[in-house]
Amino acid sequence: MSQASQALPTTLVASNDLNSADFDGIVLVTHSLEALANSPSLTCLREAIIQAKELDHAVGKEPTVIPVPELASKRMVYSPTGPVDRDYDDVRRFSDASVTGIKRALMAGFRAPLLVVPLGYPFSQAFVVSILGALHALYVPLEVCEALQKRSKKVSRLGIYSEDEAAGVKVVNLVSGLESGRLIARDIGGSDPERMAAPLVADYVEQNFRGTPVHVNIISDPAEFEAHYPLFAAVNRCASHIKRHQGRIVELEYIGEGPTDLTLLLVGKGVTYDTGGADIKAGGVMAGMHRDKCGAAAVAGFFQILAALRPRRVKVIGAMACVRNSVGADAYVADEVITSRAGVRVRVGNTDAEGRMAMSDCLAHMKERALEETNPFLMTIATLTGHAVKAVGPYSIILDNGPAAAKRIAHTMQEAGHMMGDPFEVSTLRREDYAFVAAPSEYEDVLQCNNQPSSLTPRGHQFPAAFMAIAAGLDKHGINSTKPLPYSHLDIAGSSGPFPGIPTGSPIVAMVAKFLIGRF
Repeated sequence: MSQASQALPTTLVASNDLNSADFDGIVLVTHSLEALANSPSLTCLREAIIQAKELDHAVGKEPTVIPVPELASKRMVYSPTGPVDRDYDDVRRFSDASVTGIKRALMAGFRAPLLVVPLGYPFSQAFVVSILGALHALYVPLEVCEALQKRSKKVSRLGIYSEDEAAGVKVVNLVSGLESGRLIARDIGGSDPERMAAPLVADYVEQNFRGTPVHVNIISDPAEFEAHYPLFAAVNRCASHIKRHQGRIVELEYIGEGPTDLTLLLVGKGVTYDTGGADIKAGGVMAGMHRDKCGAAAVAGFFQILAALRPRRVKVIGAMACVRNSVGADAYVADEVITSRAGVRVRVGNTDAEGRMAMSDCLAHMKERALEETNPFLMTIATLTGHAVKAVGPYSIILDNGPAAAKRIAHTMQEAGHMMGDPFEVSTLRREDYAFVAAPSEYEDVLQCNNQPSSLTPRGHQFPAAFMAIAAGLDKHGINSTKPLPYSHLDIAGSSGPFPGIPTGSPIVAMVAKFLIGRF
């Protein structure tokens, strides 16, 4: 038995002993009983299921507790995936079965479950995705951990069964790194607007990365915001009068061992609470707006994975634009014209479009750095629009500019996410999106937004990417430029997780699969 050392919802352990007294029950996740027949050590589980089916027709249709007298733990939860061979089935069948299996095990009183996922699964990453599903079910919110120590762990350990223990240890180490990132993303993204107000986000990040290869720099000086991040400063203006709500830009940097052949430059939207500002969210739609920081949370989570897995030959630069969109006498308002870091005159159309304002100057800074880096890719990650949720439901959306499209970033990200159960839909930036934000008069260079909700606006999740490209000066680095810069925008409004509920940590697993596999 080998134990991983990452900070996780519980201790993660690889074991090749189904009969170990270290575990008090089996959680079996499989798509087929035939998968059990291929392994002599799992025969007892198959026989127990067959016997149970004679007594209970629900066995095989929902998670069921079944006695297994031959084993030290004496019991198992059998959690079937259901069909996996239809046109629309994917690896999330395994994740879903793991989540429901672990929840049933907790109801049955398991405190040290052993997760068993037999070989023969139809998806290449089903084992990894199953473990991630189990860990999702075991996550305990940060505020609960801090306030109620007795509730900080749902189980004492989670065993991962692998007949080849060395292979099991390898998977446990990978999953430990991935889950440590998702935990950071959930802690930041899911915590309430006071526990994770911008200064406390910065403190959390700084403390987490102390002693790791991730360098953290925190910008808090209002004068620096005004001079170098004027669009961010506009959003921060009202909140800046309340010390505990004052904005922060958290910069992160990781440089892997070996010669760098890839540079990722990430900007995350960290709106710790979104009132809508002067264009206030009315009619009961403000609840849940503490989740508007999940983009910045994803950036922090991705850096945690870097710190844990130490990928080689890659440099990653990040910025978390953490700000509260408050309403009050000093709130920024529609009709203001503000010059961005890139020298672009921005007409504010709607103060509830604060995320693109908060990120655009950080994106401009990343653009400046990208021009000096090796093989750069820029990304913005944000719970940006309600339109994204209306358009694709619970999925991430990715849009490429011209240089990124030429490298098929969106489509390869979609493929990576599909493989890892962190799926994407691909949207396309079109001329209508740039036309929509074109300057309506000679006062400004670009229009930040219209004054309707994105969900009521055609192409409501596409045109914000065009705005950010223009406001950051990235439109000068398209496919017709002498220095083209690939830029992709990720709208995770749908995929970040339900409210009420637990954040998912999307899209960091897909990002690791796309950019980092083979580097650690």
